[in-house]
Amino acid sequence: MDFTPVIEGFEVLLQPENLLFCLIGVVAGMAIGVLPGLGPAATIAILLPLTYSMDPIPSIIMLAGIFYGGIYGGTVTAVLLKLPGETASAITALEGYPLAQKGQGGKALGVGAVASFIGGTVSIVVLTLVAPVIAGFALEFGPPEYTALTLLGILLVATIGNGSKLKALAGAALGLLLATVGRDAFTGELRYTAGNLELTDGLQFVPIAMGVFGLAEILYNLERRRKSTSMPVATDRVLPSKATMKESAAPIGRGGVLGFLLGLLPGGGATVSAMASYGIEKRLNKGSTPFGKGAIQGVAGPETANNAAATASFIPLLTLGIPANATMAVMFSALLIQGITPGPQLVATDPDLFWSVINSMYLGNIVLLILAIPLIGVFVRILYVRSSILSPIIVLIVCIGAYTISNRIFEVMVVIVFGVLGYLMKKYGFDPAPLVLAFVLGSLLEDNFRRSLLMFDGDVTRITGHPIAMTLLGLFLLVVLIPILLKLAKARRPDLVGADQTTAGAGAKVPASVAAGTGTGPDTSASPDGDPQDHPPKGSEEAPDEGSGPGGPSRP
Repeated sequence: MDFTPVIEGFEVLLQPENLLFCLIGVVAGMAIGVLPGLGPAATIAILLPLTYSMDPIPSIIMLAGIFYGGIYGGTVTAVLLKLPGETASAITALEGYPLAQKGQGGKALGVGAVASFIGGTVSIVVLTLVAPVIAGFALEFGPPEYTALTLLGILLVATIGNGSKLKALAGAALGLLLATVGRDAFTGELRYTAGNLELTDGLQFVPIAMGVFGLAEILYNLERRRKSTSMPVATDRVLPSKATMKESAAPIGRGGVLGFLLGLLPGGGATVSAMASYGIEKRLNKGSTPFGKGAIQGVAGPETANNAAATASFIPLLTLGIPANATMAVMFSALLIQGITPGPQLVATDPDLFWSVINSMYLGNIVLLILAIPLIGVFVRILYVRSSILSPIIVLIVCIGAYTISNRIFEVMVVIVFGVLGYLMKKYGFDPAPLVLAFVLGSLLEDNFRRSLLMFDGDVTRITGHPIAMTLLGLFLLVVLIPILLKLAKARRPDLVGADQTTAGAGAKVPASVAAGTGTGPDTSASPDGDPQDHPPKGSEEAPDEGSGPGGPSRP
């Protein structure tokens, strides 16, 4: 491998402007990520309009910094409040919050910061080595290959993540339908516009993302905070001891490898990686502290895995042009806004951007580690800001940003409509990520499918002459058939029904009590992004070690 472009990427990164925006991105991501519910996708979507007037390289570097800064910011609320901003942070809350209740919240946050740094850095090193190889391979892709790859990506998004598969498929179907609104790129016919000229060019991604991830989060968290009276738990020393790091070393190593591999999968990413890591560490646990009572391994492993997966998710985005998760879909939009088309040609056509963004992750992770420990106290203070003050400010930023997209009130209305839709989806257990990803991939799927038909003169059987496309379609069929075959196997083997699935690796599911931060009552449920629903468990609401509400123990 020729490392000259990598070195030149560092030269671009070390320019004062790029260094400044890398720092701004990490700090802004951590600060906003601390706010309960505002995960990386929502944060980037809200701040996306700020990049319109910026140069491409500093703007993407800043957004990347917001991404991994926001991931760690969600850890703070998960540990201190048991209010995870996303499902990956909900896994950390399982062991982090019991540690905080014991006065060891600083220990959990410190280990989380170190684990995040190690997982992210290892993943960046591998990304540096394999991204050009994957991009070179992807040059062989034509319309049939992209059609099969996009189909597989949409299916994986709907089936790999946690939550109801049927609801995820319904969300993806709605996203595909919304992607067809507007003028047909091949025939020029108007589709599903209802005579509204504002819809002639279709719906834009940015206002949809700002509504589903930004405004919807505000509405949902206002309702949740109104029902919660929790306050942050005091923290002890944040810098982890040698004994703590020795105890966390093996989970960090396993989490890094697992996170990177699962992060490459569309729909996998941080959530599945954190769940799988927690399941593995729970099975291998031989420490003195049982899981559920504050085992530090349950913080170190998932934190490493979700950060490694978050970084790995840049590989399919930058080399294939396929966003692997909702946050990458927003990043995909940011690249398009800057006139950059992600894909296999990006390494060759714009190496300065490609390598400066990747190299900025090295610097960003170092900044994250340096700032995370001393700024914990500052971030805790942010949690004391009343939502009645903070929420209107964020809503104002969202509306102004939507208006600046095309200087039309119509975009603001789209934000409001999709904000209400996103709120209802979260409230009733629908993950909005499949909708957003399917919307992004929908136009790519339709364009490449129709180009493929033109190539084949309408004869779809000619796809058999494309081995890469056939392989991807074979994987598509496997993803569809495996759950069906497993159900049939369980029906024939009654002893398999009820087997423990929480430690089944990548297929592990988050218990409802994990994502909601509640006890284990039968009526507890959680939305797919890890936020609690409004169905408290029946029976006693005590047992402070396990937590009985989204912010900690219930109060009488």
